[in-house]
Formats: sequence, C-alpha cells, structure tokens
Amino acid sequence: MAARRPRPLRTGGAMRRAVPAHLGQEPENRHGIVMTSIARLLLAIVLASFATAPQAQPFQTPQAQPSKRPVRVLVGAAPGGPSDVQIRLLLPVMSEALGQVLIVDNRASANGVVASEIASRAAPDGHTLLVGNSGTHGVNATLYTKLGYDPIRDFVPISQFSTTGLVVAGHPRLPGKTIQDFAAHAKAHPGKLNAGIAGATGELAGDSLWAQLGIKLVNVRYKGSAPTTQALIAGEIDVSMLTPLAARPHVHAGRLKAFGITSADRSPVLPELPTMLEQGVTGYEFPFWNGLFAPANTPKERIDAVYKSVLQALQTPEIRARYAELGLTPVGNSPQAFAQVVKHDVAKFRKLILELGIPRL
Repeated sequence: MAARRPRPLRTGGAMRRAVPAHLGQEPENRHGIVMTSIARLLLAIVLASFATAPQAQPFQTPQAQPSKRPVRVLVGAAPGGPSDVQIRLLLPVMSEALGQVLIVDNRASANGVVASEIASRAAPDGHTLLVGNSGTHGVNATLYTKLGYDPIRDFVPISQFSTTGLVVAGHPRLPGKTIQDFAAHAKAHPGKLNAGIAGATGELAGDSLWAQLGIKLVNVRYKGSAPTTQALIAGEIDVSMLTPLAARPHVHAGRLKAFGITSADRSPVLPELPTMLEQGVTGYEFPFWNGLFAPANTPKERIDAVYKSVLQALQTPEIRARYAELGLTPVGNSPQAFAQVVKHDVAKFRKLILELGIPRL
C-alpha cells in the first residue's frame, strides 16, 4: 500500500487570520519587534512628561548662587567696640537684601590680626566676610615682620562703610585742655606717661603725633577699643586714641578729657573739640576707616551682591542718622575704589613707620 503524502498546510481564510503575526519569524526578529514597541512607548511617556513639566530654570553654579546657610562676619575686636557696633547696624538690611543670615564672629586680638588671618584662610565661597580697617589693611602690612596674611593679595575689598577721626583722650588727672598742654606735661615728666593702644592705626596715629610734638610715651597694648577705654577710665593708662563713638559718652560725663581730634574736620558728635591742625600741629591728619572684605578669589558676582547690600544699608535714612550720631561719615565706595584706598594706605603707613623709626613687631 502506497504511503500517504502529507497534506500541505493551508494558509488562506480563517486559518491565516488566526495565525499570530510573528509566527514564522526568526527569534531575534521577534524580539526586535517587541523592543521597538517598548522603546516607542517609553519615548511617548518621556515626551509627555516634558510637555507637562514646569519650565526649567537656568542652571547656576554654587558660586553664582550661594547656599542659604549663614554668613560669618569676622570682627577683630571685642563686642561693643566701634567696628562691632558699626557692622551690626548694617547687618539687618544686608541680610534681607542677600536672603541670608549674617552672624558676627568676634575674634578680639591686638590690631585685629587673628580675625584677619582666619578670614584669609577661609574658603572663597561667599560665606565668610571680614570687617577690616586702617590698621588691619594699612598699618599691619609694615608694622609686622611676619604677618600671617597679605592685606592686598589675600583679600577682595568690597566697600568702605565709614570714616572718622580719632580722639586724643586722656584721664581726668592730666592737667590742661589742649594738645599743647598735654605735650608740656609729658615733657615735664619724661618716660612717666603711657598710651593705651587699641589697634595698629591708633598706635601709628599716636606715635606720629608724639614725634611731631617732641614727646615720648610708653605704649601699652589692649585687645580692642572697649578694654582700652575701660583701662583709661580706671587710670591704668594716661592717654589713648579713641573713636568719637568710644570717647563721647565718657568725655561728656567727665570720666575722660579730650585734647583734640585727628581728622581734618571737627566731629559732629564732639563739635567743641578742635582738630590738631587748629591747634598748630602742622600737616597732621589721621583718618580712621572701616570696611568689608572677602577672601581672595571670592566670585565677582558674590562681591557685587554684598556690595549692593552694603550700599542699600548705608542709604537707609535710619542708619545714616545713627552713623551721624556716632560721629561717622558713611562712605559706600565701590570695590574698585576701595581697593585703591587700601593700596594708598599701605604705602602711606609704610613711609611713616620707616621715617618715624617705629619698632616693627
């Protein structure tokens, strides 16, 4: 009996319609079809998410947009001193403008060296600022043989926020009323009088004045204006260079006497006090300023933002009135202009220190 031949598979009609579309494909081709379908589905989901997502914000680096963590403001003087009081008046407005909390960190030391050294080593990320002055960024550059920071190289000046003169204040036991009276008393008692030193600028202002008057005093150093003022009131020292802010209440109360002021013009808070120029000390003028600095390499955008916040604070009527009450002249110069002030003072004080033969530390 002849073998039966297999019947051919029918491919038409209902049978063809029931066959899955991938039947007869190679395995890899079947997988490719499935993967292509999945990829298309995922792409559709991604495109839909982009269509419904909120508009993306421009990317900003951490340097251009600092975090909201607090900003440390280093002050090289004790709480209650002139630099401390001046910056604290500005901080509320600055904090609101920057959207950050600014916290004062007092690191009192002779001539503000410690605070300046800490600031010079801080990360340049906009979270550390320093209140500097004529001493920390002018006198110290030459006064110290081994200063732990460079006033020009290690900092970016932001803005000078005040300037004033220094009051030559003495203990009430001293005779006379004028600077010439004081000079006569010092000459009559050589080597017997001492001067309290609150900072490098006061030291240089005093030493240059004593030299011009032809007298010699023994310097006694303190960590800031507040302890120097207390020592002067207590009679531990005979005379000191104080800011109008530190001297005024004690002069008016009779706890101290004032022999004159070192600025070219009289102080608005001690208008009765004559300048050195008015008292015949020819060519003598010694202003004292305070300003804000940041560590070198702090981004320019951050420097500009802090500068604008300082300017906004100094333009506030209440702050300007308060500064006037303290005998301060608001400044608010630009970072570029402030940098020129620092360079000028470094050169000026270097010349004075060398000419006067003031011992270097």
